[in-house]
Amino acid sequence: MKIQYKPKRDLLETIIHLEILQGLALTLKKLFSKPITREYPGEMPPVYPGFRGQHALVRDPVSGTSKCIACLRCSQACPARCIRVKYHIDESNGSRIVDNYEIEALRCVYCGYCVEVCPVNAVTMTDIFEYSSTDRQSLHFDKERLLENWDHFTKSDSYERQSYVNPLWRPRGFPKSRLTASSRESVPKNRKIEKQFTGTKLGIKKNNKEAGGYNNLYPTHGEKNAH
Repeated sequence: MKIQYKPKRDLLETIIHLEILQGLALTLKKLFSKPITREYPGEMPPVYPGFRGQHALVRDPVSGTSKCIACLRCSQACPARCIRVKYHIDESNGSRIVDNYEIEALRCVYCGYCVEVCPVNAVTMTDIFEYSSTDRQSLHFDKERLLENWDHFTKSDSYERQSYVNPLWRPRGFPKSRLTASSRESVPKNRKIEKQFTGTKLGIKKNNKEAGGYNNLYPTHGEKNAH
């Protein structure tokens, strides 16, 4: 690493305080330039595809409840440990039934790992960003609140039922053959960012030890009522 030092000031620059004059000149220049202030909330900022906003559980249009299968991959991938999933086993078929799904939004770092590792696209981060609160409990989302968040998002202008695909549902650089069927849906052109890097230059190494990072994203074991 090369360290570059600022040139030493001469006597004249020290006397006139050149840095102060440079700062004042910049202020004067911006004083007569066109303002860039956005008059929020009258003028809303644009929300781009892949924005990580309010959490939600996708409501299954067939069953009317969450699509979550309680695989616990989201809670295991979460670096902030803000996701808790409780479930029980259906004795008739051995499937897992979700009793409660909790996300503590104040602890969340909005990395999107939970959305990426979900095999059935059950959890998402919507385009909604206006949900501040003075009550801590209101930002502790349970299963019903997360489903309500999804219902609220589906009524917004940014949601299109036939074409909506969260970009985080398709992990960049991950081989398509290892994605679930629902994750292989094509992303509409209007949902892609211009010049977006899609991971085509990333090579998947065949060595299991070197490719273990992908396997770690998809653990196969979990504990009942794990937190």
